[in-house]
Amino acid sequence: MSLSNLFKIALRAIAANKLRSFLTMLGIIIGVASVITMLAIGQGSKRSIRRQISEMGSNMIMIMPGQDMRGGVRMDASEMETLKLTDYQALRDQCRYVSAISPVVNSSGQFINGNNNTPSTIYGVRGDYLEIRRLSIGDGEMFTDDDIRTSAKVCVVGKTVADALFPDGADPVGKVIRFNTILFRIVGVLESKGYNSMGMDQDDLVLAPYTSVMKRILAVTYLQSINCSALTEDLTDEAVDEIAATLRACHKLKGAADDAEADEDDFNIRSQEELASMMNSTTDLMTVLLACIAGISLVVGGIGIMNIMYVSVTERTREIGLRMSVGARGVDILAQFLIEAVMLSVTGGIIGVLAGVGAAYGVNLLARWPVYVQPWSVLLSFAVCTATGVFFGWYPAKKAAMSDPIEAIRYE
Repeated sequence: MSLSNLFKIALRAIAANKLRSFLTMLGIIIGVASVITMLAIGQGSKRSIRRQISEMGSNMIMIMPGQDMRGGVRMDASEMETLKLTDYQALRDQCRYVSAISPVVNSSGQFINGNNNTPSTIYGVRGDYLEIRRLSIGDGEMFTDDDIRTSAKVCVVGKTVADALFPDGADPVGKVIRFNTILFRIVGVLESKGYNSMGMDQDDLVLAPYTSVMKRILAVTYLQSINCSALTEDLTDEAVDEIAATLRACHKLKGAADDAEADEDDFNIRSQEELASMMNSTTDLMTVLLACIAGISLVVGGIGIMNIMYVSVTERTREIGLRMSVGARGVDILAQFLIEAVMLSVTGGIIGVLAGVGAAYGVNLLARWPVYVQPWSVLLSFAVCTATGVFFGWYPAKKAAMSDPIEAIRYE
């Protein structure tokens, strides 16, 4: 029997029971749509997180003091004073894989302008900090190297701080604000960046010369951290190794970092690449989990196809006997019912793909969740539903093909 005739027979069988066929396909439709929607939400979240990390500086490297033993007591990293200005200068002069570098010191407190006040954090940095953190000046200008050298009382404020201190919409540039008891003149306002993926307001900050914060606010000679950028994201690992080697030399630590008998590092180095990898691993795990849960409905849909095919084989037992008695081979009967099962599955898969893509963009439109429908997820879902039709349709079709023609004709 030709393949075209088998397709016609399968189509007539499906058309003869439209409602039953649709209900059979419904499990596949829901399964495929669920898988595509869940994968789209997962991939959209992953891309959103990566984009926000990139906006924070995807090649940013943070150097912080490490824990150390003092008198037999392990001190907390925040209490250590292991990073000095000489470390920053050595890194700036010697590291070839570093494109921008800035010392960082900070203090939290109340900023006051007349009757308006707001709590925030002042960061002592240098000009490179803007490049490292992907910040830009929206109004006014950045403080200069002369301001750093003279420990000038000038600052650049974030949009959140500016709006809180100047609610009437006045231009903050040139105005004087007070941090605790120290007066600072605003020389610039940062462009707004909004909230990051961890819910932190990136506009709630004030930047000032690091020398001003160290001398006038904290009265310290050490740094709380050093931020820098690798030349490119791909060179982050090389930059981290170079920074570690330079700091070990500056701190006169014995041995190489990978030597078991070497002195332990008294600093910690963290890169945005590590954060991105951790976040990607988490989102990938959640995406797989969601897809697996949604994929259960595909199995349920496949079982529905097997059930209906069993019913169809039972109902058409006499038809099978008649076909075999006039010369139809077992392989023809097998192909007939297998094609019918695959057509149900594939048709449900096509409708499910359209429903899944529509549902994904509906989620984006109504819930404002980031979504991204990857072509491979559509192809994978379609391939799985086709395989489901073959897998769950095979046994009923095989049973039909092995029927005894005489017994089948006599079946009531």
